[in-house]
Amino acid sequence: MEMKDRSDIQRGEPDRNNLSREGEPELTVRTVPLSKTANIKEKILTAVLSPRFLKNVLVLISVFFVFILFLYIIPALREIPSGGRHVIQVSDSIRETANYRKQMLIITRDIQRLSRKYRTYTSGQSYLVINTIDNHFYLYRNKKMIREGFCSSGSYKMLKTEEGRSWIFRTPKGMFRIQGKTTHPSWRRPDWSFVEEGLPVPPQNDPSRYEYGVLGDYALALGEGYLIHGTLYKRLLGMPVTHGCVRLNDEDLEAIYNNLSIGSKVYIF
Repeated sequence: MEMKDRSDIQRGEPDRNNLSREGEPELTVRTVPLSKTANIKEKILTAVLSPRFLKNVLVLISVFFVFILFLYIIPALREIPSGGRHVIQVSDSIRETANYRKQMLIITRDIQRLSRKYRTYTSGQSYLVINTIDNHFYLYRNKKMIREGFCSSGSYKMLKTEEGRSWIFRTPKGMFRIQGKTTHPSWRRPDWSFVEEGLPVPPQNDPSRYEYGVLGDYALALGEGYLIHGTLYKRLLGMPVTHGCVRLNDEDLEAIYNNLSIGSKVYIF
């Protein structure tokens, strides 16, 4: 029996020796040479990396971006309020009504009253604003802000004793005036300071109540024991961690000390 050449089988030619009994050839599988597969991959890669294909992709991306721009971005930008003034047009027929004139008179009086009140709060003298929510301060002089920075205010934590005494460490809110200014202040420790550390509370004039160098170089008194002073824990500035006083870093404290006088206003909110 003559042997069939293997290359003929790979080309898909029927093998006469493999005829079925009915005389029909059996099905054979056509295999594609590896060289042809490599050529197909190379053609696909060449087409993908061709300048024409890349140009078409960029065009599609640009069209998609323009579509998103007009569909979403531009309407969203229109919703953002602008910093300018909004002009409301009122028709002449409404202006002539008695109710409109009455409301405009009330609004004008309110604006004048608020303007006078604002001028009393923001005089030409220096004053300090302390935001205990963001723990930020703002120093003003001649109605212009000259310095701002981080501070620390009350933690609002509560301390209780077995005897029923309790303290809430919060910074008071409202308008205050500088009642005293001190350089190189010393700290007179209150009772809660000893309770917090689990120590017995000493007599009022005991030497253990006095500590030096913990309040910085300056201190400004707000009354009722509350101070604006420096701190050893500068890494905690910007956080509500104090027992009620306002802490500042050294440079900010010096600037505030030099700009505020006895009687200067401090607004805390």
